[in-house]
Amino acid sequence: MLLQALKNLPEPLPGSIYQIPAIWTGDETGTILVNPATYFSSIIEGILNNSENPLPESPQGDWRTGAIVYNLFVRLAAAFDHNGDGSIGTEPLDCGFRESGTLLKAIALLPYIKKLGANTVYLLPLTEIGSDCKKGSLGSPYAIKNPRKFDAMLTEPALGLSAELLLKAFVEAAHRLDIRVVLEFVFRTASVDSSWIKEHPEWFYWLRDDESTRNYCPPGFDHDTLNHIYSQVERHDMHNLPAPSREYRDQFVSEPVTVTEKDGRLHGTTADGTPCRIATAFSDWPPDDKQPAWSDVTYLKMHNLEAFNYIAYNTIRMYDDALDAPETFNTGLWDEIADIIPSFQESYNIDGAMIDMGHALPSLLKKSIVRKAREKRADFAFWDENFDPSPAIKAEGFDAVFGSLPFVIHDIVFIRGLLNYLNKTGVALPFFGTGENHNTPRVCFRYPQEEAGRNFSIFIFTLTAVLPAIPFLQSGMEICEWYPINLGLNFKDEDRALYPPEKLPLFSPFSYDWKKSNNLLPLNSYIKRVLAIRNRFLNLVLSGEPGSISIPYVSEPELFAVMRSSGNRSLLFVGNSNLYEERRGSLEFSMKNLDLTDLIEGNTHPIEEHRLEISCRPGQCMLFEIPDK
Repeated sequence: MLLQALKNLPEPLPGSIYQIPAIWTGDETGTILVNPATYFSSIIEGILNNSENPLPESPQGDWRTGAIVYNLFVRLAAAFDHNGDGSIGTEPLDCGFRESGTLLKAIALLPYIKKLGANTVYLLPLTEIGSDCKKGSLGSPYAIKNPRKFDAMLTEPALGLSAELLLKAFVEAAHRLDIRVVLEFVFRTASVDSSWIKEHPEWFYWLRDDESTRNYCPPGFDHDTLNHIYSQVERHDMHNLPAPSREYRDQFVSEPVTVTEKDGRLHGTTADGTPCRIATAFSDWPPDDKQPAWSDVTYLKMHNLEAFNYIAYNTIRMYDDALDAPETFNTGLWDEIADIIPSFQESYNIDGAMIDMGHALPSLLKKSIVRKAREKRADFAFWDENFDPSPAIKAEGFDAVFGSLPFVIHDIVFIRGLLNYLNKTGVALPFFGTGENHNTPRVCFRYPQEEAGRNFSIFIFTLTAVLPAIPFLQSGMEICEWYPINLGLNFKDEDRALYPPEKLPLFSPFSYDWKKSNNLLPLNSYIKRVLAIRNRFLNLVLSGEPGSISIPYVSEPELFAVMRSSGNRSLLFVGNSNLYEERRGSLEFSMKNLDLTDLIEGNTHPIEEHRLEISCRPGQCMLFEIPDK
């Protein structure tokens, strides 16, 4: 149907311009003028006629263990200034095609993604976005109005096809290229004008709509109470966690609430006639987090217990023990949430799910979500937005977690500390091997000199490729994109002043530097080479046993080494963390004399008298297979 719709389009009007980045078709820089209907038709026909051999199965027999992820925020990554006027329009061009990213353009990106070496596409939320209090001109993809409907901006008006049909086409196209599709689901929050509010006001928290709540904000705790909270949580003691003040709790009203709509906004009224409104959200942890309030979303109310009828750390993430009782569960909401992924499996044939804020969902609900999806497909992947690859998360049925690597990458001392910790504890399940995601600074963000950002991208990508992790390519990383997508974590106040929602791609139109690749050669060929090496050592790399990640001593502190060992195989990473100057150092070995070959560049480096001398360009990395004896 999609191909036929493209072929039925009339010829473009004389003088109309539609250009695409040359990199999408295999070149490195520049643009190409195309007839959009012809261009997209040719891509789809090529996918339909794909006769390449399928990617080899993981040595461990499960596609999830061999996943190499390309993270795609469709509205952004597939956006481009097609008419060359210097901006990304929100309305379709005269030819009926959009400049912002659409599912059709995401299909056209699939062959490019495959050439990078990725075999899994992870899509940020595609669902319908709320309009009340929306951020930027387009709104946040995490302000979910209806989790079963899609954002209309993902369609191409010229085709007259729904986003639902285009998602089906995207998944089918990906599968024909032996690419799996993982979709992100948002179950902890909803937009403040969620379509659920009218029918199920009991699934939400409500505030008095009067002067007493005009300055509503996260609850404050004094220094001693904060220390008490931290101490209890660290001990996993959730009994009688300190509650917010009575003044804060009294801002919230009890059920039942009747909802009406007036002037395009939702209004609530309690049984005694008190006007009320939806309570907006804020960061779930720590209780003194300095992130700006999340004005466009609200927390879903996971429990019904009058004494806990308020939003605070102990009701939205670090659940008080009193909420463990089944009679407190908001069962109607839990059942609705647990049914969403199976419905997507049935309708769109997706291969996995990333659970946004999975760390803040009740454990029993998470287990129910996993169980219902796995009843339909045993190898369905589940990833959790959690920072600790712990046995507890694995026990809930998850295959990977986001992990904490992006929060330590800018300091080699912190990287060393994290890896020493993981070597001691072991890694129960993989984390994402990346230095960035859409909520953190780009790897290149902190480096004004473009070449330094590229050097650090090489260093971080190569290092993560040898860790017990899932290689994770944030779209744009391969062209050294530096512009932040969102200011979620690890940003400074001056960053927030420079990048309001109107300038952030998570909320407003934007395009990567696809045309010039930030004046640097794309990292495509390097990425593909390193991923091929990783695949040769996959069982070794994925080993999460304690003692499998060691950090050998290097005489030069800025040369960083990691040894991965499992069975009778070892793989050595050596990289220069100095992004501006060459560094030279040595490592000691038990063997006296041996020639080692750098698997990346093919150069031979001799061990002589137990010593390996290494000289690395800024950011350069080397990988060596170390014999057992």
